[in-house]
Amino acid sequence: MKRKTKKGTEKPQVLGFLGVGMDNQDAHKRITQSDHFFLLGGSEETHERMQDTVVRFEEALKRTGKPLSETPPEQAVDLLREAMDP
Repeated sequence: MKRKTKKGTEKPQVLGFLGVGMDNQDAHKRITQSDHFFLLGGSEETHERMQDTVVRFEEALKRTGKPLSETPPEQAVDLLREAMDP
């Protein structure tokens, strides 16, 4: 999403992430929500991996000292990529 700055120009802003697991073979519905993520589906293993990624991302974001809304999109994506590859 974008927000207007004082000058009227739009500044890109990341508000959160959606994670979707597509490998569920059982009938179990898995949903996890955090401050910045909404995770849906996946096998038990996949959903757990997504949850681990969320924890690593949140820790990395905290180390930056900025909220997600003030983190440049490029930096947020970099943090997510790093969290996905422990």
